[in-house]
Amino acid sequence: MCNLYSHNKSQSELRGLFPKLKDSAGNLQPQPAIFPDGIAPVIRNTKDGLELIKMRWGVPGPAIFGGRAITNIRNTKSKFWTPLLKPESRCLVPASSFCEYNDKPDPKTKRKTPVWFALSEKRPIFFFAGVWKEWAGTRGTKADPVTGKHLLYSFLTTDANKIVAPIHGKAMPVVLVSKEEWKIWLEAPMDEALQLQRPLPDKMLKIVAQGEKKD
Repeated sequence: MCNLYSHNKSQSELRGLFPKLKDSAGNLQPQPAIFPDGIAPVIRNTKDGLELIKMRWGVPGPAIFGGRAITNIRNTKSKFWTPLLKPESRCLVPASSFCEYNDKPDPKTKRKTPVWFALSEKRPIFFFAGVWKEWAGTRGTKADPVTGKHLLYSFLTTDANKIVAPIHGKAMPVVLVSKEEWKIWLEAPMDEALQLQRPLPDKMLKIVAQGEKKD
């Protein structure tokens, strides 16, 4: 379950990947650590084309389970999530690396070690297959609550590949790396788009850092 990722690329680099992209994100700075409920950029479909915009990470889940914010979506057959899998509710979540905590705690510290994954040591940009919705309510912390309308996003997970599985065997994010995949996720019918919910090929992913970092 991915609850930490980074996006260290420039705003202009994002804009350069998509012709005619409308930029509604304001000023975007590199984000070395994005946690649940954090605000980060996404690219979504609109009636006027693609838009770069900031959203808050975590879509409230079913009320029967308390309505807690869900950051990772696995069960795409759920009737709760199906409405968000239509093209108009899909988005691309830019990232340069993601973190999974080792399932086995360090024998000395008794803590789980963070392990960072990327496409290469240079950490080029990729996208998570995301969904988004508008929601009204209170988010943020108890000390700094934010009440009103929010744009919220989550992204899909799938089986862990052979690079991630030794660290976190349950799942990994759905990672999209090509323009063809980005287009399919944003535009294709649901059945076709969900074929992208599969592990990234092992050879395309590397461990690029381990352990706690000051940044």
